[in-house]
Amino acid sequence: MSFRTSGPSHPLILDDVRGAQKMLAGVARMTAMEGSRHLTGLVGAPVHLKCENLQRTGSFKLRGAYVRIAGLRPEERAAGVVAASAGNHAQGVALASSLLGVRSTVFMPVGAPLPKVAATREYGAEVVLHGTVVDETLAAAEAYARETGAVFIHPFDHPDIIAGQGTVGLEILEQCPEVRTIVVGIGGGGLAAGIAVAVKAIRPDVKVVGVQAAASAAYPPSLAAGHPVAIDPAPTMADGIKVGRPGDVPFALVQELVDEIRTVSEDELSSALLLCMERAKLVVEPAGASPVAALLSDPGAFRGPVVAVLSGGNVDPVLLQRILRHGMAAAGRYLSLRLRLPDRPGALAALLGSLSVADANVLDVSHVRTDPRLGLTEVEVELHLETKGPEHCLEVREALREEGYRVIS
Repeated sequence: MSFRTSGPSHPLILDDVRGAQKMLAGVARMTAMEGSRHLTGLVGAPVHLKCENLQRTGSFKLRGAYVRIAGLRPEERAAGVVAASAGNHAQGVALASSLLGVRSTVFMPVGAPLPKVAATREYGAEVVLHGTVVDETLAAAEAYARETGAVFIHPFDHPDIIAGQGTVGLEILEQCPEVRTIVVGIGGGGLAAGIAVAVKAIRPDVKVVGVQAAASAAYPPSLAAGHPVAIDPAPTMADGIKVGRPGDVPFALVQELVDEIRTVSEDELSSALLLCMERAKLVVEPAGASPVAALLSDPGAFRGPVVAVLSGGNVDPVLLQRILRHGMAAAGRYLSLRLRLPDRPGALAALLGSLSVADANVLDVSHVRTDPRLGLTEVEVELHLETKGPEHCLEVREALREEGYRVIS
């Protein structure tokens, strides 16, 4: 699904982004641009992946955080900085502060993944765990700023943050000067806005497409209303772009300069993450894989060459395991079945033999004997199988039916 954008003049210019690029020299890496043969085949034009998942701290967030903190006055630096984040912004602020010799305090939700909490501490921040949702964490950080005088570093709603993120756009034009479409995930809007400022000033013909998770897409209703609108975002695996309200500063930029906003489903996000791992050998978080999800959902809609921005790679291993399983199921590579067997010796062995002939790999088997719906001589078996795709799933089901098995679901 897509939504057109239009709007008023914007508050940043190309010189702001170029100034940020000079400030970031020797701090942020110029991340790699990798071609994707698989996506190129789907889209019918060259597709390149801008690998911000390989940036220092694992995401683009270092760029904006460093520019924002470096621009503070001496007395502001002396007061320290404070931020609220469940992951990427926390790490970006922590490292930027350490590099600039500024004391940082980062509020994180109590349930934040342990690897992200540990990384934020290792980058030099004092971490305070507070609240169970980001809104509570944000309120605590803002209260801390009022009480102590520390400067609150917003994750996206500040011109310096946006200018820093816009350096990704300058790198894209340098690495892929023939680019015609840039696809980028969008939460609060800082990255998409910054890229659009840089790219549209130099190459107004390049189309910039923002991508949101359908479950938490605040930009479509905001653009329809003509101003930022708050929503109650539903749960999504793409927590990096789960934002309930666009920022005022990035909204104005997105409204004028971003050509289109698309939304993607949870299945499309998990399939995109799986593709990045299998085909590109890149670990990408769901929010970072959202541009790839958009390409997969409607490959014919993008004029090439296309650059998809992989904005981050900080994904909790436990969550990654669940997402990969979800992605494989969405791709038809997992099959769950329930069927009835006679409760006698050898019945399960015969079933497993039939699955072996059908070339389905058994991952898990469970028996149920106490269901009142079962006959006295029946047992229900639940199977989790690894398959080769949707067609193979159908073949397995048909092979079992031909063998006389009663497949319930």
